[in-house]
Amino acid sequence: MDLTSAANRHQLAPRRLTPELVALIGCKVEDRGPPPGVVVHSEADYEASLQALLTTGAWQGEDIWVFAYGSLLWNPAFDVDEQVAAILPGWHRAFCIRLTRFRGTPEQPGLMMSLVSGGSCRGALYRIAGGRVFENLRKLWRREMTVKPPTSPPRWVTAKAGHTAVRAIVFAADRRGRNFVTGLNDEEIACVLCKAVGHWGSGAEYLMQTVDHLERLGIRDANLWRLQRVVAQKLVDLQVTGG
Repeated sequence: MDLTSAANRHQLAPRRLTPELVALIGCKVEDRGPPPGVVVHSEADYEASLQALLTTGAWQGEDIWVFAYGSLLWNPAFDVDEQVAAILPGWHRAFCIRLTRFRGTPEQPGLMMSLVSGGSCRGALYRIAGGRVFENLRKLWRREMTVKPPTSPPRWVTAKAGHTAVRAIVFAADRRGRNFVTGLNDEEIACVLCKAVGHWGSGAEYLMQTVDHLERLGIRDANLWRLQRVVAQKLVDLQVTGG
C-alpha cells in the first residue's frame, strides 16, 4: 500500500457512504436460522395478527396506506399502487433494534432502525388498493415480523400528506422487547454498522440505501446524514489500517 496516498485518504473525511466504502465489509454470510431460544411466527400467528389489526382499524374493504421510513422505502416487499411523501408526527427514526440475524450475527450483532415516540418522521405513504389488501399485507407481515413477539409490531397512526391527514399502518418499536436498545450515540451506532454483516447484507449498506432513497423523496434527514459520515469515516479508517 502507498502510505502517502493512504494518509491523504485518511485526512479527507468522506461526505457520505458510497457503494465502494460499503463493499469494504461485504462478505457472504450463511443464514443459520433463528438463534436458540427465539420463537418465530407460524402462519396462524401471522393471520391472527393481521386480522386483529384490521378489526381494530374497522377496515371494511377500502384502500389502506402504509407509512415507510426505512428499508420499506427501497424494498417494500409488496405491490404499491401509489406513493406520496408524508410526515408522521409524534415519532422519529432510531437505531434501536439489536439484530443477531439478517444484518448481523450472534457473534457480531447488528442494529436496525425502528420508530420510537417523540419528534416527527418524514417518509412515504404507500397505498394498497382495497381489493389487494390481504395478499399484500400478508407479504408485509412476513417481511416485518419474524420473531415472536415482534420487535416492531404494527399499529395504526395518522400521517400527514401535505395538509391531508391519512390513517396508515406503521411498524414501531416495542420498548419492552428484549432486542430493544436505547441511549446509543452516533459513535456507538457507527461502530456496529461498520462491522455487522448478515445474510441480508451489512448495516452500512442498510444506512446508505435508506439515506439515498430518502434523498430521492427530497428528504434530508439530518441525523442519518450525520451518522452516515461517521460510518463512512470508520470504513475509511479500516481501509487505511487494513483492519
